Amino acid sequence: MFEAPSIVYAAAGAAVFAAAVLPRILKRAPISMPMVFLAAGALAFGLLDVLPTPDPVQHQQFTMHLTEVCVIVSLMGAGLALDRPMGLRRWATTWRMIGVAMPLCIIALTLLGLWLLGLGLAGALLLASALAPTDPVLAAEVQVGEPADEEEKMGQEDEIRFGLTSEAGLNDGLAFPFVYLAIALSLAGYSSGAWFPEWVAIDVLWRIGVGVLMGWATGKLLATVFFSSRLKAARLAEHAEGFVALAATFLAYGTAEMLEGYGFIAVFICAATIRAAERTHGYHQVLHGYIKQLERLMTVFVLVLFGGAIARGLFAGIGWPDVIVALAFLLLVRPLSGWIALSGGKTGPWERTALAFFGIRGIGSFYYLAYALEAGAFVGQAERLWAVLGLVVAMSVVLHGATASPLINRLDKLRRHEAFRRFGDGNQAPKTSI
Repeated sequence: MFEAPSIVYAAAGAAVFAAAVLPRILKRAPISMPMVFLAAGALAFGLLDVLPTPDPVQHQQFTMHLTEVCVIVSLMGAGLALDRPMGLRRWATTWRMIGVAMPLCIIALTLLGLWLLGLGLAGALLLASALAPTDPVLAAEVQVGEPADEEEKMGQEDEIRFGLTSEAGLNDGLAFPFVYLAIALSLAGYSSGAWFPEWVAIDVLWRIGVGVLMGWATGKLLATVFFSSRLKAARLAEHAEGFVALAATFLAYGTAEMLEGYGFIAVFICAATIRAAERTHGYHQVLHGYIKQLERLMTVFVLVLFGGAIARGLFAGIGWPDVIVALAFLLLVRPLSGWIALSGGKTGPWERTALAFFGIRGIGSFYYLAYALEAGAFVGQAERLWAVLGLVVAMSVVLHGATASPLINRLDKLRRHEAFRRFGDGNQAPKTSI
């Protein structure tokens, strides 16, 4: 009776409308927007046989490029949102999570892949590397809001939201060397060490360095054009043109990738560099508002397709070892790694617990897996890797989606109470950790 194109158009319209309304409706509920659209996708593809199967194995290149764009748009939004200037001490939480927690997660999950899942070293390392980064796309409930445009509000992000946003912004690029290591192992084997010097020189030093440099250079150039160009027509900050945030995203990513650098790092550094220029200017809110709307639309699309893949058999080969590994990673490996990383730092026990627990897995993991399967030689492992990775992401969407709003709202109340107790003013944030 109904043809597939008409169903798709109607569903797309309903999804876009829901994407605009749901974040406000679900703000304090134990249900997140990703949970709703994941369930909607599973229901739609489960009931409507006329819809094509969104199989990530069969449509690997499409999956790779779709998730790639979604991640870089999200990274631009994360970089523009952060008020706190970058620095060793100011970003201590970030460096601890990236330098300690992420490698610990990769090591632990690689061992679980070897022992419980029966994967080879390359496959286990790929799964671990793809799942290690905190996702910048699905973590809206636990990230900072829009950039502040008043001097007195600068740098007052609470440590939980700041830590998770900055970690998600940087570790999506810094996990890439480990993905390349898995690819190298799949191509060269384990016996030969000839690939190791090239991996260190190219995949670690060169690609990270180029990503940082091109991100900074692009951000500096665009910030000059936006805020202080001699040509008034090019001074876009005075015209509130928000869509140029997308131009900044693609410029930073494209230039870094052309020079064999990490584009993910370049996009985040570019955004942070633009944010650092004229820090109190209201144009940052315009850029951030546009990019967050685009991110939300793309996230809805990916989640509906992910739900559809689940409904059409993505988890067909899942067994108890896979479920055990997924639960162990979300409930033990990431929380313990985060707690170890933050021990001795400036975070209090409640902040440390929240930062360690809310390591949300998501769309970035899809991109890493699709990219590595395209570039490496993981023969016969694609279906198993997609199933396990998809299981972890689906569990993360449900687990973290159900707990994010209640726990973060509770922590916000504790912070306000502490502020009132210390300063007699509920509007001023405490300087000590909870």
